[in-house]
Amino acid sequence: MIERTSSVVILGGGPGGYEAALVAAQLGASVTVVDRDGLGGSSVLTDCVPSKALISTASFMTRLDDTRALGVHLEDPVSGHTSDPEVDDVAVADLPIINRRILDLASAQSADIQARLESEGVRILRGVGRLVGPLEVEATPADGGDPERLTADVVLVCTGATPRVLPTAMPDGERILTWKQIWDLPEVPERLIVVGSGVTGAELAHGYLALGSDVTLISSREHVLPGEDQDAAKVIEDVFQRRGMTVLSRSRASAVERRGDGVVVTLDDGRTVEGSHCIMAVGSVPQTDGLGLEEAGVALARSGHIEVDRVSRTTARGVYAAGDCTGALPLASVAAMQGRTAMWHALGDAVAPINLHGVSATIFTDPEIATVGVSQREIEDKNLDCATITMPLGTNPRAKMDRVTDGFIKLFAASASGVVVGGVIVAPKASELIFPVALAVTNRLTVDQVAHTFTVYPSITGTIAEAARRLHPSSEV
Repeated sequence: MIERTSSVVILGGGPGGYEAALVAAQLGASVTVVDRDGLGGSSVLTDCVPSKALISTASFMTRLDDTRALGVHLEDPVSGHTSDPEVDDVAVADLPIINRRILDLASAQSADIQARLESEGVRILRGVGRLVGPLEVEATPADGGDPERLTADVVLVCTGATPRVLPTAMPDGERILTWKQIWDLPEVPERLIVVGSGVTGAELAHGYLALGSDVTLISSREHVLPGEDQDAAKVIEDVFQRRGMTVLSRSRASAVERRGDGVVVTLDDGRTVEGSHCIMAVGSVPQTDGLGLEEAGVALARSGHIEVDRVSRTTARGVYAAGDCTGALPLASVAAMQGRTAMWHALGDAVAPINLHGVSATIFTDPEIATVGVSQREIEDKNLDCATITMPLGTNPRAKMDRVTDGFIKLFAASASGVVVGGVIVAPKASELIFPVALAVTNRLTVDQVAHTFTVYPSITGTIAEAARRLHPSSEV
């Protein structure tokens, strides 16, 4: 193990950086985190935490609109007047209040992370760092002070990614926006165009649709969420359209321009789409430029991502990397594990190579999509010998109580052994429901072991156990 007097310098305070700092401090290293934007990174400040808080508010409004079907109505507590049951009550989103709550929440989360790091003796240096040698960092303070040279035994680079910008659709922060710029919107966009139907595009399109926007989602593929389970993506697209969203499939945006108080999106085939605002959700690019990486011997992929192995090492001795700048799965959970693994390896603690097979991922639409393990596409492309079962939620008693009609639970098991190798859940709170499936995949549990585990009645998880029972090796599937 590295001596206690040895030092670790971390560039970036996102999930990879702050989790790594905690591990390094626990193992006795002297730790400095050079951070520009605030502890938590974009995951906490502008992306994951804020967007999911927005979507949570939007989903609440969707449920509020459905209260009449549950026998609930609004009543004036003073007059006792009950709203007309024949007239739909309309919930109205006050976006400045919503955004202020979201940003306050993000700020509080960032402050909690900073307090935790400081309590562990981690030094936080506000500014920008770059490698000026394999294990030497130049940190320029954010307040304009003189640069500081930091010599380290271990350097971890976790500078994240930033929204991809197209030269023909330059964001102006007012009408043409990236996902980092939406938190200053003064009102719910009247007619919102979302370019890009991947995870970010689908989530934001859903969020603003529920908040009251007239949303058009432009998808270059045949269906939304082209990288996801296609049965799940179809459910989400059907829900989008049923709730009033316009989905333009097989349509690629070639340009976006501002015209007065609105925007015009031009498609490759010459069609135009007009709206009040446009959110560009066309991917992200790693923030690796200007860090002195290649000069220090760190190899980059053609995409600009840092090349790392399964313990987060780069090609430069003593330099590790974690998070979205590495090209691994763009998830906060993966970044955090990469950061922790880097420190365990660098500081001589017990460590196992990262296995992304058991990573759970969720798309926070309504309903949510959660996945783990092998996918339907992987089974088909690799001709894997797997049994599959899909159980609709419509027959689940708890789903009936909550008026859940959209969604399903799908499990994949190896035909010969019955080991659970993957699963897909489309349901409200699928992000919570996927955990037992992830436990099964990670620990190579069989369908019988899952089926013989007690579940609560009534519960959505009961359908997971039922799906496992139907995959019993002797059953016909």
